[in-house]
Amino acid sequence: MSIGGLLSLAITVLIVLIFVRIVLSWFPPGGDLLNAAQRFTFTATEWLLGPIRRVLPPVRLGGAALDLSPMLVLFVLFFLQNLVRGL
Repeated sequence: MSIGGLLSLAITVLIVLIFVRIVLSWFPPGGDLLNAAQRFTFTATEWLLGPIRRVLPPVRLGGAALDLSPMLVLFVLFFLQNLVRGL
């Protein structure tokens, strides 16, 4: 496998982990399996989302807040993946 293929695979894994983290954030903590999955996805993605979240704070929607950092990171990852596949 080429370096471009490995980079594309790594980006795909990050994209999937971010989507899993988004979906898991909709569920309250509970159960060993769910807690383990939430901890794993948090640990695997926070290094990328955390710095963005510090620069781009959540948008307030009444009593709730919308975290835009996953959307921004996904946009950049999709762009990078297309760039890498073009190599």
